[in-house]
Amino acid sequence: MGSLRIRIFLLATAGVVAGLIAGYGTGAGDLAYAVAYLALCGLAWWGALRVVRPADRRPWLLIALAQTVWFLGDAIEILYTYLVGEAPSVGLADVCWLGGYPLMTLALVQMARRRAPGRLRGAVLDAGTLTVAAALLGWEFLISPYLGQGYSVLETVVPALYPVADVVLLAGALIIALSPGTRGTPTRLMFAAAALYLGNDLAINILPILTDQGLLPESIGYEFSSRLGTVVMFGNALVSVALLHPGRAELTRAGHQLTHLHPARVLFLGLALMTTPALTLLHAGFHARTIVALGGAALCTTFVLSRFTMAVREQDRAQARLVHQAQHDPLTGLSNRAVLGDRLARLRPTSAEPVAVLYLDLDGFKEVNDRYGHEAGDAVLVAIAQRLSALVRIGDLVSRLGGDEFVLLCPGVGEREAVWLAERILADVAQPVVFRGHHLTVGASIGIAATAGGADARGDRTVLRSADAAMYQAKRLGRGRWVLAGAEPDFLTPVAVPA
Repeated sequence: MGSLRIRIFLLATAGVVAGLIAGYGTGAGDLAYAVAYLALCGLAWWGALRVVRPADRRPWLLIALAQTVWFLGDAIEILYTYLVGEAPSVGLADVCWLGGYPLMTLALVQMARRRAPGRLRGAVLDAGTLTVAAALLGWEFLISPYLGQGYSVLETVVPALYPVADVVLLAGALIIALSPGTRGTPTRLMFAAAALYLGNDLAINILPILTDQGLLPESIGYEFSSRLGTVVMFGNALVSVALLHPGRAELTRAGHQLTHLHPARVLFLGLALMTTPALTLLHAGFHARTIVALGGAALCTTFVLSRFTMAVREQDRAQARLVHQAQHDPLTGLSNRAVLGDRLARLRPTSAEPVAVLYLDLDGFKEVNDRYGHEAGDAVLVAIAQRLSALVRIGDLVSRLGGDEFVLLCPGVGEREAVWLAERILADVAQPVVFRGHHLTVGASIGIAATAGGADARGDRTVLRSADAAMYQAKRLGRGRWVLAGAEPDFLTPVAVPA
């Protein structure tokens, strides 16, 4: 689903939800609500079953099941209303509504585990801190005030379970939000859906409270809060769009990004740590002593989090240095074989985008090393690396495989552009390298493997092997030239290289 279709689908769904809110409680409105909700559930199941890899499919199946269970709760309530006359305050519908939350949470946790295998410890601890703070606030303002009001056990316990379910869902959303991994459109759509679910539930709980306290008229507090359940459907639409997005794999596969400690994360952790002392002092009453105690707690929290932030950022910098060393050639600073292999492994055989690989081996480099020493050879390698880096575009990859072998990986480049680039490389490499008054000259033999995309695109290392074989063919033909893998013999002769 492309970006234009996403916008159209979400705008259409928003219009439908707005109409359903207006028609809530009418026969036609309830029927339209059931049909639209059922259609979204069907879309979720269809999209989940289309996911090829079973491990990637499981979280989406759980999400589709959660949406279906929520729909069953709404359907039961609608049937009660029209068949019996009034739905019970607590019943089977609540079992369905509450049952969807752990299913959705389990799906989010599975996504987080697949996005960041073995790297979830920090995210889980931070999510736990924020979740405990949210649970304390939910107990204080949403559950505790309504205990002991004369209701039956079920009428007391079941409504209290909804804030608990929200806390559970919040924990799952925070784990995936705070875990490492790519944060593209599908991830942002999942965050938006989770935020909408939680915000909608919070509004449904808070609006009646504000009405009871005389802060809102009954038409808003009670009637409008009952209509807000329809908004959940838009959250389901966001999840479906994330499922159908071409980049949905970022939600269920290991990401390649390292996470850094964001200032907002530290701020929220600080607020979470202040929740307990603030609530304690709220019960004790705010006067001079309690205000001083709260200020002292806030100051200590600030110092502790500042030290924590410094330590984490020092660790991040050390880890970034180690990663850079593991992925780059220490002499030239170019990417190494591991990075090239990773990029090649991520090439999709079904991609319509062409890909070109140029395998470069220097001619005459051994003679330079033998005559002028290894320092001269290192100077030549550094100079060639700089020239190659200057020739490519942002997004292309220049790697040194070792010795005097280099590889250029150029996504979006076809045969003609690859041949033109090879001619530029031959001309630039042939320029002398000045070293301690000597003009060191080397040449290059280049093998080119270019894919046309679509069904002919070759993933993994096949294209690299083809470029390597073409480079050895260029060596055999007399060096100082390029050879295009799979080309006719007449096409192997290079054009004149510009001076």
